[in-house]
Amino acid sequence: MADSLATISSLRKSFGDLKAVDDLSFSIRQGETFGLLGPNGAGKTTTISMLVGLLKPDSGTVSIGSPECSNASDPTLPRVRKLVGVAPQTLSIYEAMSAKENLEFFGQLYGISGTKLRERVAWCLDFAQLADRAKSRVSTFSGGMKRRLNIAVALLHEPAVLLLDEPTVGVDPQSRNHIFECIQTLREQGMTILYTTHYMEEAQRLCDRVAIVDHGKLLALDTVDHLLRQYGGASVVTADLETTPNGVEIPGTRTGNTIRFEAQHPLEEVARLSGKGVAFQTLNIAQPNLESVFLTLTGRKLRDE
Repeated sequence: MADSLATISSLRKSFGDLKAVDDLSFSIRQGETFGLLGPNGAGKTTTISMLVGLLKPDSGTVSIGSPECSNASDPTLPRVRKLVGVAPQTLSIYEAMSAKENLEFFGQLYGISGTKLRERVAWCLDFAQLADRAKSRVSTFSGGMKRRLNIAVALLHEPAVLLLDEPTVGVDPQSRNHIFECIQTLREQGMTILYTTHYMEEAQRLCDRVAIVDHGKLLALDTVDHLLRQYGGASVVTADLETTPNGVEIPGTRTGNTIRFEAQHPLEEVARLSGKGVAFQTLNIAQPNLESVFLTLTGRKLRDE
């Protein structure tokens, strides 16, 4: 997984006085799911727009495909665009057409025809669990069904890199879970994926590595486990006590029978207290997550208003 299929270097893009992307650099390795995690307005969609050639960087470079791919640094070229599948945050499907018609139309734009097109359309409908609604107008679909079709369109031409920009925005829990299952299947098949989101639980669940961005800047980039170890802080234990033997020192703060303390190894601390006769009525252990990582890096929550 050492080869990079997409690389951006020192990328910058401003809109007037707003620095949307500010000296951003990262590489996406072949076969990994790479998360771009940040709040709304962090520059994620602008970055994807430059990756696919919809926006021209003020400075910096974009490269898509293997190093030997000719002209990989120009994402506007057809041969480079064929390497990429994009499911944008703003749905790129036609609501007056059926699901099948949408797939056939986009397939033809990619130069797919005949038996190959029929096979790819059938595969995409099955993958998105829309085969039973193939001939239904997209205008009759739920938000989640539209998102699934949007992803299917991005996969139609069998791209080397799949770019998913906030793919679960506005979907119901059932469709969100199905999207997660689709992404997991693609991961197992070796698909290279760039996944942008402002939901830390999605990045934590799906991504091999995560780049945390804010105000267009890269704050940290590593595996989820390494980010949690470096920036996540301690686990927080909250408990209601049933009994406390005399002389046992309770860590943290105590209000009545409720205690709260931080610990790097919470289960060991709970076991130590139990061994001294402390009985717990309720026990909750909140482990570090990417929300706490973002809080450490920026001083605020990921989805502050």
